[in-house]
Amino acid sequence: MKYTKWNFMMSVLGIFIYIFDLIVDIWVSVKFFHEGQHVFGVLTVNFMLFGTFVVQCFSYSWYRADLKKAGQESQDCFLLLHCLQGGVFTRYWFALQKGHHVAFKCGSKANNFIEEEIDPHKEVIDRVTDLSMLRLFETYLEGCPQLVLQLYILMEHGQVNFSQYAAIMVSCCAISWSTVDFQIALRKSLSDKNPFNGLCPKLTYLFYKLFTLFSWMLSIVLLLFLNTKIALFLLLFLWFLGIIWAFKKQTHFCASIGMEFLYRIVVGFILVFTFFNIKGQNTKCPMSYYYIGKVLATLCILIVLWFFPPPIVNSDYLILISITTAVTLLLGIIFLIVYYGTFHPNRSEEKKPDEIDGKLVQKDCRMRYFLME
Repeated sequence: MKYTKWNFMMSVLGIFIYIFDLIVDIWVSVKFFHEGQHVFGVLTVNFMLFGTFVVQCFSYSWYRADLKKAGQESQDCFLLLHCLQGGVFTRYWFALQKGHHVAFKCGSKANNFIEEEIDPHKEVIDRVTDLSMLRLFETYLEGCPQLVLQLYILMEHGQVNFSQYAAIMVSCCAISWSTVDFQIALRKSLSDKNPFNGLCPKLTYLFYKLFTLFSWMLSIVLLLFLNTKIALFLLLFLWFLGIIWAFKKQTHFCASIGMEFLYRIVVGFILVFTFFNIKGQNTKCPMSYYYIGKVLATLCILIVLWFFPPPIVNSDYLILISITTAVTLLLGIIFLIVYYGTFHPNRSEEKKPDEIDGKLVQKDCRMRYFLME
């Protein structure tokens, strides 16, 4: 398990995407307020604040847990940095600093470490995995609602300014990057899991997530045009079902009860948009039910839309959006089947090592309790 120069370059790219996404969101919100669209401006700012608040809470909680595990006391400077929304940047600074040293200077020296010493490659990989998960949280908590809002504005007005097009493109890139990057980092951080190797599996996984997610977002926007109250009720109901599912699965991701409760709320929110495995168990049946429900819900929305088209949307434009929704959903399901039928890492799973002769399983790694597949 090595942290390579390529991994370091991907980490650098990750922080550039994170910063660019933040700048575009601020730019879009300022444009909204400047143009007098205060409702859209307030919604954009609220999405940003909600996502970054949750991410800072998890980041500081992990810092405290790691310091406690190492027998050290929590430092007030870390709390201050997170209150000033600098927790993620602090993590990036330490991860890139250590990662540069390991990737460019340590080389293969990590092989000579005895068991009692900390493997520097493993230490950096764990730090990068923490960052990947924090980006994943922020992407779905802030990026997905932001994308729905921008698509709604695009469909309502028919044309938008450059900043809103930029927000749509950056949100799509951030969602795609964070989803695939986390899956790669997760499997790299867990020594008993098969690695996520090869370009075809990564692209197939990317398209499966991107197409199913984009189709569902278009469906939500269309439902908002049909009836805003029904759309909001459906989203809140799905969020509530996701929270119930997380409680039913009895997740044990966080050390404290309060943070575990927040984690389950976040899990419920992410499940509104996409499916993921929250306990590393076989989820073939739950995932099948999840996407069957998504397909039926999308078909119902499209059928109702054809019989009761909203006057606010041009009929030709409505036909194009409906076809796009159906085609992206179909492509997403096809890529899903191909990925799990052909490219999923567990399909080539070798015989697991026994407890004495084999590789030790990391039971204390928090990522073991959050598996997205």
